[in-house]
Amino acid sequence: MMEISEDSLFQSVKEIIRQSREKVFRIANSTLLLTYWQIGKLIVEDEQQGKERAEYGKYTLKKLSEKLTLEFGKGFDYTNLSHIRKFYTAFPIVDALRQQLSWTHYTFSHSK
Repeated sequence: MMEISEDSLFQSVKEIIRQSREKVFRIANSTLLLTYWQIGKLIVEDEQQGKERAEYGKYTLKKLSEKLTLEFGKGFDYTNLSHIRKFYTAFPIVDALRQQLSWTHYTFSHSK
């Protein structure tokens, strides 16, 4: 009888841990998407300076990526900042984001 109780306890604890991890992932993913959207918005606004289109070569993501990488480490290289910029231009209305989708989904499905 003791084995059944231990197995039941294990299954219950395992389910709590699984649900908690899933919740943490959803919150982290939602926060990451919003963060990248806000960064993309700032980049685009800085490039365009209130104009409809950016002036060619006005803004360099390279310098921004170098500074951010020094400050925060990996994750802000030129390529990723380019993806972040494209992400914002593809979804300029934040409410259009589907929080259930991951950053990987957005970068691979809209960066081609």
